[in-house]
Amino acid sequence: MRGLKRERIIRVLLAESKSLSKNELSKRANCTRQWIILFLRELEKNKLVKETKVVNPAGLIKFWLTIHKKPKKYREYMIKEPLKLLKKIKLDYALTTYQAENIVQHHLFPSRIDIYIKEEDFQTWHSLLMKEGLYGKGNVRTIVTEEHIFYGKRKLNGLSVVSLPQIIIDLFAEGGPAAEAAQMLLAQLRKHVS
Repeated sequence: MRGLKRERIIRVLLAESKSLSKNELSKRANCTRQWIILFLRELEKNKLVKETKVVNPAGLIKFWLTIHKKPKKYREYMIKEPLKLLKKIKLDYALTTYQAENIVQHHLFPSRIDIYIKEEDFQTWHSLLMKEGLYGKGNVRTIVTEEHIFYGKRKLNGLSVVSLPQIIIDLFAEGGPAAEAAQMLLAQLRKHVS
């Protein structure tokens, strides 16, 4: 849980364009105020934040990568026209990695569509995607994760996309060309948190 709390705090710090009070940060990160204070001290000591203001976004992303745990529970499918399906689906989701980057920046070819979903919707998604396509290695991957990953998500082109900091972390975790695209997105993040 410790890693998840720290990731939540960093996600909120980077997703917000203005400084938050420690109480507000505590609410948004679903952590106690004590956790916030202790973790902010660590981040401040590393010159990544000043109080609750991010002063080194690239450094904070780099730190996040050292504690980031890739979700391990996922399923893959081969779906015809998955974006059309996502635009009309009523379940909660958020795109990340290749497709999310393509919507935000248009650098990567969206070779796979990664979708964060909630644990309680896992079977519903499976049933729905089985009706639409085939189960197994394919072009769509549903990833079960904790709900806080949806913090800062937004609608772009009729699709739900995770926050910019989350896209960056997920792209760095992919490596290769995805990490190059993440590096390019850091410039947008710097403008956002300045």
